[in-house]
Amino acid sequence: MPRPLTTTTGVAVGSTALLALAVAQGWLGPDVGRGANFCERAYDGAIAQPANTLSNLGFVVAGLLVALHVQRRTTANPGVEHVMSTTVATFYACVVVLLGPGSAAMHATQSAWGGHLDMLSMYLVAGFAAAWAWVRWTRLGTASFVTAYVVCVAACELVGLWPDPVPVVHYSGNLAFGVLLVAAVVMETVLWRRGETSRVFRHGVVALASMLVAFTIWLLSNAGWCDPDSWLQGHAAWHLLCAVAAYWLYRLYASERATR
Repeated sequence: MPRPLTTTTGVAVGSTALLALAVAQGWLGPDVGRGANFCERAYDGAIAQPANTLSNLGFVVAGLLVALHVQRRTTANPGVEHVMSTTVATFYACVVVLLGPGSAAMHATQSAWGGHLDMLSMYLVAGFAAAWAWVRWTRLGTASFVTAYVVCVAACELVGLWPDPVPVVHYSGNLAFGVLLVAAVVMETVLWRRGETSRVFRHGVVALASMLVAFTIWLLSNAGWCDPDSWLQGHAAWHLLCAVAAYWLYRLYASERATR
């Protein structure tokens, strides 16, 4: 079986190279202004929004750090039984990595297909958080995780088809993404209070705090608190803080041990 870091690095290199080729060859389609509402002025050339595009490297780094931690814990403590298996943890690392090229596809091209990839990458990580919390909350175990995960992602895709704008987050797909994350937080809180497992709770606090700060910046930048010509973009900060949240969410998962 490939080692976690090897697998995740392969996903990172492969997806990033595929994105670069797709941008160079125009496979994602013409610029339709997708993502133009995120303040940064679009430039002529290969990358329309450089700050919002390059900031997605944070997700790639976060995913690789997750994989490195998974590999080290497996090597250092081969006899310890973790609630999250090495396979599931490696899968999560790959999902976090894919957030980078997925989001960059939209900001680099402002194309319709780029926008679809951006939303899909968001659904993948939110679906993971909700599905992983749900199978532990219901005590169904890891075997039911795949089904729950597919259902969560498919539900997001269906909700994203709603054409009308929604309050605060503007797009129905963003609402679906947020609902899954809120559901995951609620279920994780219930699991913590249930006391069947122990975990380093502060890891979850860091992840949640990072996400809340990121969302606040997202709202402010969308409300016009930004400079279209600056490299200091609020949406770029959103990407970096979400990458921080994704890493510390994994550390919460990794710290979980059964107590009874």
